[in-house]
Amino acid sequence: MPKIKTKRSAAKRIRATGTGKLMRAKGWKKHLLEWKPSKRKRQLRKETIIAPADEKRIRRLVPYL
Repeated sequence: MPKIKTKRSAAKRIRATGTGKLMRAKGWKKHLLEWKPSKRKRQLRKETIIAPADEKRIRRLVPYL
């Protein structure tokens, strides 16, 4: 059975936790930051866990993560 190729774009954006959950960066942090409150911008720095509904689809992109 051949190895499955990893989607490199996804591999650069997703990491696994110690328990095997997938983490991703939050969006809405690239531009138009002047009117966003400091609290909101601070919270956008943190990573978040990928939703269970999306996890199966994402795991197909990064099978060895």
